[in-house]
Amino acid sequence: MTKKFNKRNQKVNKRALIIGITGQDGSYLAEFLLSRGYEVHGLIRRSSSFNTGRLDDIYQDPHESHRRLYLHYGDLIDSHSLLNIISESQPDEIYNLGAQSHVRVSFDIPEYTADVDALGTTRLLDAVRASKLPAKIYQAGSSEMFGKVLETPQKENTPFNPQSPYACAKVFSHFICKNYRDSYGMFIANGILFNHESPRRGKTFVTKKITEGLADIRLGKKDRIYLGNLDAKRDWGYAPDYVEAMWQMLQEEKPNDYVISTGETHSVREFAEEAARLIDMDLQWKGSGLEEEGIDAKTGQTIISIDPKYYRPSEVDALLGDSSKAKKNLGWEPKVKFKELVKIMMVGEFEERKLDSSAYLS
Repeated sequence: MTKKFNKRNQKVNKRALIIGITGQDGSYLAEFLLSRGYEVHGLIRRSSSFNTGRLDDIYQDPHESHRRLYLHYGDLIDSHSLLNIISESQPDEIYNLGAQSHVRVSFDIPEYTADVDALGTTRLLDAVRASKLPAKIYQAGSSEMFGKVLETPQKENTPFNPQSPYACAKVFSHFICKNYRDSYGMFIANGILFNHESPRRGKTFVTKKITEGLADIRLGKKDRIYLGNLDAKRDWGYAPDYVEAMWQMLQEEKPNDYVISTGETHSVREFAEEAARLIDMDLQWKGSGLEEEGIDAKTGQTIISIDPKYYRPSEVDALLGDSSKAKKNLGWEPKVKFKELVKIMMVGEFEERKLDSSAYLS
């Protein structure tokens, strides 16, 4: 049930550069833009192993004469490569989705996180300014910038209160974009996106860890999964919905900043319960704190345990977005809500294994 965008036979009239094209959002955005007739360029980091698996469905051989997808080696910590790629691709639109995006990991590598997520944005903006291209720029912000929230729900003018190196770096990026926008008249839109998931989510993120782990348990390949804070609440949406919002921001006459969210909040515990229910498990809880366990009441098997290493040094308890500005100005609303999102991800687990999901989902 992975989202597929409808192909449209349109003349190519725009070029886009996606920083972070190999990630969840980058791959969906590339599909979306190609479906609208764009020529798409993507920045990828050099690796000894292939990291383009999310692009398999749209990959085009470099020798094809009519291709519209081009991949370039570069890095947000290398200004020279950014300048070269911008000069070569001449984009009308630039989407900066590149980041060290794992919040918990940012506590382990704070300097690298800041270099990529904060200074990387600055390098990109300066490269565009130096190129003198009138490109429109989208900067990927995060609901994590709100941190320990100062009001609920969170909207565009809610004060930031970041609680991780990742969130601090994203706050820097948000304000450096506003500064370049005001100082140099550049078209830069900040998207403050709340959590958005899909079957393409990275394996270390909690939603993917839950769906993949429960699928493995259902198939007898694993006994249990280990999670952290079960009571953390997030506003979870569907990634393909959110990349359309990114594009819509760059179709405006003037740049602006937008919160993108579903307006619903659910806990990690709820996500696990719904995912388990879909594959005919009855998830019940016993114990408390670090001793809490999730048990499949139908079998008596402990399938979820707590590992304190997955707790953050500074926790963000609950996030809930108000995207009424995006609805009013862009006409954007989420199409997929919580239960449908969990089902899409669970179905995706079995499709990924080349199995018929209907044989496992209740």
